[in-house]
Amino acid sequence: MKKIIFVCLGNICRSPMAEFIFKKMLSDRNLSDQFDVISRATSYEEEGNPVYPPARAVLKKHGVSCDGKTAMRLERSDYPESDLIVCMEERNVVNALRILGGDPDKKVVKLLDFAPEKGDIADPYFTGDFDLTYRQIEEGCRGLLNKLL
Repeated sequence: MKKIIFVCLGNICRSPMAEFIFKKMLSDRNLSDQFDVISRATSYEEEGNPVYPPARAVLKKHGVSCDGKTAMRLERSDYPESDLIVCMEERNVVNALRILGGDPDKKVVKLLDFAPEKGDIADPYFTGDFDLTYRQIEEGCRGLLNKLL
């Protein structure tokens, strides 16, 4: 079983969106039993909080549930247990590497590394454009899944 951790700053918008979009893609292909998928934050500021309401709403609009998810921080102990740590933006990569103490096995990547259009996932907490973020994450997750299969 492969363990994938999606990471963003607060774990209330982008990384939980990626977690649940990816889980739905796995479920749609009957692959859920082959992956352990979670999401984490690089900060403590939202720890324990649920998915941000507009993020939850855009997921629901696309038939994706994130019920029960609360923000949790990435910990150094996550590294040896994971196969891939997928960050939403470059700043998340830098912070994840600091938390993890490095990346000797080259597990830390950005989600859009798997999409035709490279770069950072837009942070909808600041842009307000949850639809754009959904599309970017969906495209990255699709590319990631294709790479893993």
